[in-house]
Amino acid sequence: MYKILGAQKVTIYKNSCSPLMEKVLDYYISEGTVEIIPWPIHLYLKVSSYWHHSMGGKDIGYYGQIAALKDCIYRNMYRSKYVVLIDADEVILPIKDADWKSLMQRMEKGNPRAGVFLFENQVFRNNVFSRTPFNFSLWSMVPGVNMFEHIHKEPNRTEGFNNRKMIVDPRKVIQTSVHSVLKMHGETSIQVSSQLAINFHCRTPEHKDLPENALVQDSIFWRYNKTLTAKVNNALLKSSILGANDPAQWQKR
Repeated sequence: MYKILGAQKVTIYKNSCSPLMEKVLDYYISEGTVEIIPWPIHLYLKVSSYWHHSMGGKDIGYYGQIAALKDCIYRNMYRSKYVVLIDADEVILPIKDADWKSLMQRMEKGNPRAGVFLFENQVFRNNVFSRTPFNFSLWSMVPGVNMFEHIHKEPNRTEGFNNRKMIVDPRKVIQTSVHSVLKMHGETSIQVSSQLAINFHCRTPEHKDLPENALVQDSIFWRYNKTLTAKVNNALLKSSILGANDPAQWQKR
């Protein structure tokens, strides 16, 4: 999906993964798309699964996420024009543009001094399923979440803070957090209108007290059906995933 949107390199900070996922990563590494940064932080520190270390009584919060983000920015400072800072269950989706390059060219024209672009998080619940008109027959034995099936999102709160994820010019960032840049070289941060792009976040409910009948149906992800389905099928075949029918390989570590 990131390749369809125009990413030239995907950097993954990896502490562990299943043997099946290893096959997928090996395929993308061999074609030059993925760069793996070994991240065995749990061998050196007591790592919390919470965002802040104090919530779990550990040394560092959420597997050292902020440290990984900072490393990624500095690692790519002079080899990437922009760095997209998102998680594996997220995709920054342009609404009016075909890809990230077109989106950023649009943003540059209106904001020539901006170095940080913030995209509103929209939670598409992965426990609410919708029927699709598409053919995913090759995926029936593959574990994971099919984002095409999750088109019901939580309405954003009109009051309070809504999380955002970022596309940044790495040369202008000094220090970052997860949802905002803390220090930068005098440039501005732009909150991108949800009419131009959103952060599609396919996850468990964020507002658990919100009933399903209050969710908003949004099938924006379906626009990628033809392109993405063919690309996924090709990756599954070339990485030999479709021939790996042993469920023991699917177990997470």
